[in-house]
Amino acid sequence: MSATPAAWSNWAGNQSSTAALVVRPRTVQEVATAVRAAADAGRTIRAVGSGHSFTATALTDGHRLDLADLDTGVHVDAARHLVTVPAGMTLHTLNELLAAHGLALPNLGDIDAQTVAGALSTGTHGTGAKLGCLSTFVVALTLVTGTGEVLRCSADEHPDVFAAARVGLGAVGVLVELTLRCVDAFTLRAHERPAPLDAVLADLPSLVPAHDHVEFYWFPYTARVQVKTNDRVPADDRPLPRWRGWLDDDFLANTVFAGACRLGRAVPALAPGISAVSARALTERTYTGRSDRVFCTPRRVRFVEMEYGLPRAALPEALAALRRIVDGLPFKVLFPVEVRFTAADDIWLSHGYGRDSAYLAIHQYVGMPYEPYFQAFEKVAADLGGRPHWGKLHWRDAASLAPAYPKFADFLSVRNRLDPHRRFTNQYLTKVLGD
Repeated sequence: MSATPAAWSNWAGNQSSTAALVVRPRTVQEVATAVRAAADAGRTIRAVGSGHSFTATALTDGHRLDLADLDTGVHVDAARHLVTVPAGMTLHTLNELLAAHGLALPNLGDIDAQTVAGALSTGTHGTGAKLGCLSTFVVALTLVTGTGEVLRCSADEHPDVFAAARVGLGAVGVLVELTLRCVDAFTLRAHERPAPLDAVLADLPSLVPAHDHVEFYWFPYTARVQVKTNDRVPADDRPLPRWRGWLDDDFLANTVFAGACRLGRAVPALAPGISAVSARALTERTYTGRSDRVFCTPRRVRFVEMEYGLPRAALPEALAALRRIVDGLPFKVLFPVEVRFTAADDIWLSHGYGRDSAYLAIHQYVGMPYEPYFQAFEKVAADLGGRPHWGKLHWRDAASLAPAYPKFADFLSVRNRLDPHRRFTNQYLTKVLGD
């Protein structure tokens, strides 16, 4: 176990802190020792993942736990479709591991750079009307509590901790090992097409249940969207040519788009024109591929993001209000708006707890103003019963969040029991969960 002081910042560069000590444990016992050492020093301690959250959830001036070297072993039970991995493993590494055993996760978000624990703790989700967030795939977990105790939890063992820790913000313990339920490896057929926004909204009641996964991107200042549907198919018989993948996903979506964003930041009046061109630059395409490679794409253009989970029926009203907000801003928006769908789940602090959801994710290119934009939409979303994504920017506090989550008080009760002295707290958690 190594220990050094170090500065840290997240992927977007909008959050940073310098810890008094950075600890890199290799075993679960070393994690427990690190938690007790922080207590002895009178300091807090926070685990950090890959830094793909936009909030201040990982910040600390106390001790920081880097779990990249944590080795709890890997166990794959292909017959039972279970995999047990260290919490600091990245989703990319997990996807490769599963593929080698003929397995896959049932769903993924659109990037795979996060650690498994980080993705689960913030409620990371993909899109799929019959699927909840990634945390719904967890069947067991091991964590270290604020007193240094090691707990293994499942639906049958410490079920209240299990209900809290699957989306736990790192507030009830340090996740060290996770067991996930997988499925047989599968191929997806992706269909991407431009379309008029009004037509897509009118078709949503039939479009969403007709496909395994549906999402669309609205381009500000236009009435155009890019729709993507993913469906399971028996054979990978239409792979995307390498040149087309490079052209669309690498060159256009990253290199060219980055240049367009830089231009729009320098000359904001060009933003509507850039958005109109972007809406028509990606033409229709259909291809097949390994599930995780279809779900996840490279994201090299830096941005900040807010995302709200809403009751699915509220989507048209929320999107109409968002369009009015964008048109009325004193500055321009350079990034498209992403819309996705998930099923209800039973995880206490999941954005999808108890209801089918539509997600609206709004972005802004780094270096551009964003707070008035995000805060205006947050008011709309909150009034519609929205719940902010825990890994994305928001300004909610415990008083406003408690009514949005029926099990909020139950979560706080588990937190009080497992971290009575608030070893895992920071300013962000104090704001969203209370003292």
